[in-house]
Order: sequence, then structure tokens, then C-alpha cells
Amino acid sequence: QVQLVESGGGLVQPGGSLRLSCAASGSIFSIYSMAWYRQAPGKQRDLVANINSDSSTNYNDSVKGRFTISRDTAKNTVYLQMNSLKPEDTAVYYCNADLKTARWASREDFWGRGTQVTVSS
Repeated sequence: QVQLVESGGGLVQPGGSLRLSCAASGSIFSIYSMAWYRQAPGKQRDLVANINSDSSTNYNDSVKGRFTISRDTAKNTVYLQMNSLKPEDTAVYYCNADLKTARWASREDFWGRGTQVTVSS
């Protein structure tokens, strides 16, 4: 089994910063990519940013220049540094990992339980 555990969410004022962390543990053979998604009430879950095994990254246009995704491969951990936060960034943020649990296994998606980020004055 694989577990993804997020941390670092909370309440922050507009213009403030937060850093999210997500640690993957369990039966992990190889991680291909890790990502952060977010879902606001009544809306679909959207990709915020992802980072691939070659360290290439992709960002949702709405967070470009404000958020930075990074990864500690040795710790199977992904981070999301969020700066200049806006009220519209308020959502539950979910960690995702695309990985194999064994050499012979197929790639699978795993999800964390989410962490709430609220941007409000």
C-alpha cells in the first residue's frame, strides 16, 4: 500500500505565503510524477502544478509566478511554495503521485486526503 500525507495548510491573509508538503510512503518502486491539485466548494478538482522525474514542471496559468513546486526524491516528498496568495486560492489541496509499486506493476495514481488552504482577511 501507498500513503500520501499532506501538511502545511491553514488560514492566511491575502498576500501571505504557505508551504505545503506531501510525503509518500509504503510500497514504492518508482515515482514518475507528483502533483498538487485543488478543489474549491462546488467546483471541479484542478491541477495546480506537477513535477516529473526529470524535474520538469507544469503550472496552472492562475498560479504561474506565485507558486513553486519542488521535490525531494530521496524523501519521496513534494512541496508547494505558495506566495502572494489570493482569496481565490482558497480550496482543499490534494497531493497526487503517479508511481509503480513494483517493477512488474502498472503505473497507478495515488491521492492524499487533502489539506485546507483558506485565504481571507
